[in-house]
Amino acid sequence: MSFQQIFGKLSETQAIAPGRVNLLGEHTDYNDGFVLPTAIPQHTTVQLSFSDDGEHHFYSENLQERVSILESHHTPSGFASYIFGCIEVLNKAGYTIPSLNVYVQSSVPMGSGLSSSAALEVATLRAIRQLLDLPIDDVEIAQFAQQAEIHYAGVQCGIMDQMASSLADTQHILFLDTRTLERRVLPFPNKTTIVVIDSGVPHTLATSGYNQRRAECEHAANLLGVKALRDIIDAKVTETLPEPFNRRARHVVTEDNRVLEVLQGVTPEHFGELMNASHASLRDDYEVSVPALDTLVEILQKTPGVFGARLTGAGFGGSCVALVALGEEKAIATQVLQQYNNAGYKGQILVPDVEVSDAA
Repeated sequence: MSFQQIFGKLSETQAIAPGRVNLLGEHTDYNDGFVLPTAIPQHTTVQLSFSDDGEHHFYSENLQERVSILESHHTPSGFASYIFGCIEVLNKAGYTIPSLNVYVQSSVPMGSGLSSSAALEVATLRAIRQLLDLPIDDVEIAQFAQQAEIHYAGVQCGIMDQMASSLADTQHILFLDTRTLERRVLPFPNKTTIVVIDSGVPHTLATSGYNQRRAECEHAANLLGVKALRDIIDAKVTETLPEPFNRRARHVVTEDNRVLEVLQGVTPEHFGELMNASHASLRDDYEVSVPALDTLVEILQKTPGVFGARLTGAGFGGSCVALVALGEEKAIATQVLQQYNNAGYKGQILVPDVEVSDAA
């Protein structure tokens, strides 16, 4: 159903925001560390109009779900919590947000580790900025989006997903220092592109081990006497910590160092080796992988034309990303998906755009 069919009037503005995939720098953003995301073609579209009855009305085309809100002190659940959170953080920042009709359509898969929530938040905030002509820039959009997710969706997330959705594009890699928000746009390694495959195992951040991992990192930083694990440069320092804090900290320190290595300029082969090492660290030290992800990564890593592969996103399910030879991405994705599904799983190619029948 269209906006007009749902709300009885035409929309007054719309905005879009992409999902993201992270090439290196996983679970480092909430440790004040370094990340290397890029945007993906899938995006979320948010259409808006003013509501005439004093209530907010949210509709998700994907879920075919409608939520109406009058009581501002009651946070709704599900997709509506992200939209409501965006409105509330703007209100608390001193902007007066009137009652709105909000229509959401998204091609970013939910539960795939590709930041569908950040895409929803950024698209919502962009649409409100356009509708009300608010004087907020793209970095502030990301910061408001992060606050919405933390305080209204219950996920103690770092800033990476929202910054990537607000600032990244599909043609470059975004280097981001999550402490200072210093950023740099980098090219992909020479003659490479990415393949992204959904493992078919969904993850839910708020109910997964995500918040637990964050707490473990904060405890490790306290034991080491630093503000955040980003301040530890030598991974050997983490060996003094008790289990499992030594391994959690070792992952963060080595992962930050892998990202910084890319800044020096690396070959596709070296970039791939860093991605492979990242997955091993996420699997063994951070313990956020699952058998499906390990199987998919192993198939990718053994496939000719693939330089490296790893899980992407928080883990506990979701997707894998691979750096591959430019021009071979469709053949690689199709071949890998077939092997993965033959192993008893049900995956889906997300990048590049490949007809599923081709992979049957």
